Amino acid sequence: MLFWLNFLSLRCMVESNRKILRELEVAFDKIDKKILALVQKDATLPVADVARRVGLSTTPCWRRIQKMEEDGVIRRRVAVLDAQKVNAGVNVFVAIRASEHSDAWLRELSGVIEQFPEVVEFYRMSGEVDYMLRVVVPSIAAYDDFYRRLIGKITLTDVSSSFAMEQIKYTTALPLDYLELS
Repeated sequence: MLFWLNFLSLRCMVESNRKILRELEVAFDKIDKKILALVQKDATLPVADVARRVGLSTTPCWRRIQKMEEDGVIRRRVAVLDAQKVNAGVNVFVAIRASEHSDAWLRELSGVIEQFPEVVEFYRMSGEVDYMLRVVVPSIAAYDDFYRRLIGKITLTDVSSSFAMEQIKYTTALPLDYLELS
């Protein structure tokens, strides 16, 4: 009898924990997906326009957007600038190999990278390259200046730079095909 009581108690705990985990998950439906698609393309759309396009009235649509912001699904709203018009039209992909792989060294590298507004993306990688940067500058000479300042602040084992010749595709919109709907 004691075995069954313990079993039932354990089963109740597991079910309770599953329920809590489900509540913590962000649930999306088809309307949320449509809202996300619209605001990814144009975050300046008035809520009334978004609501009309997804088949809601303004207040429920606004509540959904607010909830997605609170849940961190919508992290921020930004303006996408024309790189050529702001004199930052040269994209450089920088592969970095490091001789040290400690958490402290990564924090040091991250702190150094934060000092450079030219670095618009920074990734820790798998494979032969340890870190990858996307750097935007006006010219190769400006990149050389960036490179010299970077290596003056931190020791890197190997740095390999590739200059983009042409931008074929660029988007800030994430694919929503993989979004699990409730």
